[in-house]
Amino acid sequence: MKIRREDVRNVAIIAHVDHGKTTLVDQLLRQSGVFRENQAVQERVMDSNDIERERGITILSKNTAVHYNGVKINIVDTPGHADFGGEVERVLKMVDGVILLVDAFEGAMPQTKFVLKKALELNLRVIVCINKIDRPEARPAEVIDEVLELLMDLDASEEQLDSPFLYASAKTGVAMLDLSDAPENMAPLFETILKYIPAPEGDPDADTEMLISTIDYNEYVGRIGVGKVENGTISVNQELTLLNHHDPTKRHKVKISKLYEFDGLQKVDVTSATVGSIVAISGISDIHIGDTLASGDDPKAIPFQKISEPTIAMNFMVNDSPLAGQEGKYVTSRHLRDRLYRELNTDVSLRVEDTDTTECFKVSGRGELHLSVLIENMRREGYEFAVSKPEVLFRTDEKGHKLEPMETAYVDVPEEFSGTIIQMLSERKGELTNMSSPASDGTVRLEFQIPSRGLIGFRGNFLTSTKGTGILNTSFEGYAPYKGDFPYRKQGSLIAFEAGETVTYGLFSAQERGTLFVGPGEKVYAGMVVGQSGKSEDIELNVCKTKHLTNTRSSNADEALKLTPPRILSLEQALEFIDKDELLEVTPKSLRIRKKLLDTRERKRAAFRSQQS
Repeated sequence: MKIRREDVRNVAIIAHVDHGKTTLVDQLLRQSGVFRENQAVQERVMDSNDIERERGITILSKNTAVHYNGVKINIVDTPGHADFGGEVERVLKMVDGVILLVDAFEGAMPQTKFVLKKALELNLRVIVCINKIDRPEARPAEVIDEVLELLMDLDASEEQLDSPFLYASAKTGVAMLDLSDAPENMAPLFETILKYIPAPEGDPDADTEMLISTIDYNEYVGRIGVGKVENGTISVNQELTLLNHHDPTKRHKVKISKLYEFDGLQKVDVTSATVGSIVAISGISDIHIGDTLASGDDPKAIPFQKISEPTIAMNFMVNDSPLAGQEGKYVTSRHLRDRLYRELNTDVSLRVEDTDTTECFKVSGRGELHLSVLIENMRREGYEFAVSKPEVLFRTDEKGHKLEPMETAYVDVPEEFSGTIIQMLSERKGELTNMSSPASDGTVRLEFQIPSRGLIGFRGNFLTSTKGTGILNTSFEGYAPYKGDFPYRKQGSLIAFEAGETVTYGLFSAQERGTLFVGPGEKVYAGMVVGQSGKSEDIELNVCKTKHLTNTRSSNADEALKLTPPRILSLEQALEFIDKDELLEVTPKSLRIRKKLLDTRERKRAAFRSQQS
């Protein structure tokens, strides 16, 4: 017999990037008494990964739980960035409702639409929370209209259109049902969760059923499966059948060795859990996202959300440059292969494939940020390798026509830069579909339909052209016919002519040819890219050249040579800069751009052959 567990609520917090999800979870944890009064707690406590803390974004979805008026509220904090959409899609299977967070100034953004669409498809209840109402330029009334329009555009049901609206400032820890209410604390949000989010339903006496929505990994206990108990009761030492949703023939018996529930920021050991509980299970080595744990004579797999396919790919290869192996701890193809396949344990949106050579692996993901976070993590762990330029994954339709991934780009820029941006994106096969009239602060919103490859390497130029004032957001729209070729980069590279250490004298004459990426006293090798050329073709330079000594004194000989400071590229900037015939050499200490073919003659032969073909 089905029952409702009124002592539990399962809710996910979804929003566009930087609309305040993790800060809101902080306040819910604080005000539910998870921390002591005098406990020192860092901000955005749920962003536990170093890269998440540095960049101020959430990359991995995380579980926590708080208690309010005798009810346990399981909360899932999800990423807001489009590249980590796979994380959002699957965790929604664990919850019965969502809190949609919308910035009171920015309003409904592309990722707001993406995550809300996924929630509505699963028929989840929605609580809309207008956050950051304390911003001076906040416009909550207009934002509510935008959200209602979005709900209607996405064909929300009557019940979903009747969603409750709240106003909040996650930073100051207050929520209100009406703007005229006196701000006190987060109690109105807690009350709304208990009132509107349905309690989980199921039959505690039926056969056990549980869907694995997330995989955690721990070096000591191995893989940890996280999911919600749909029916029955799960307990330690219980024997269950592990079923794979994608391949029904894959099934075998497993035993539960450890069972945890979430409480605050901790995982707490429990002996059993019943309907509606979100639990973590360890002791099953081959558990995967989308698997079902079930008991009974004829168990069935629970249907699982299909995760969106990758749209972009890069080659990860063993570093074979003259400076290889000097800074990294893990440098062989075996190390590289093991690490990439281990990433598949926890990242459902990633694909890793072997290639014709054992030295190179094709890695596909949801976007440049998705892959650059993987590269940064590996680099910090001591890996040394080289990567190629990100390239989009093409498809063909039934008639054999070439299709490519398309995106909608939403650009917010001051009106004075709009002409420049329209021209830049048009050159990259972008089509302007919408342009709003200038807002009170002088910004206009431009909407483009553009191939995904048109956005590769674009962000750096975009920020330069708008003097850092532009905001670019994108959302994946699907595949469309191929739009034709266009050049990724208009300027060539400055290439080191010989191996050695850079010298001020050599750099001084080289800086007239373009922008340098290296300063004096740095190791370089023949074929390494040391700067960006001012012209469209590549130029080879001798940056290790020293001044010849003569016995003749000249009047200006003793004047100091003045060097322009080099442009130091970040990982994202380097990935944007490299061209198809270049690689990025990644080590724990350095990022070096190089030509695939280091030898000048080989490069010229390859260029000649490509012209002939």
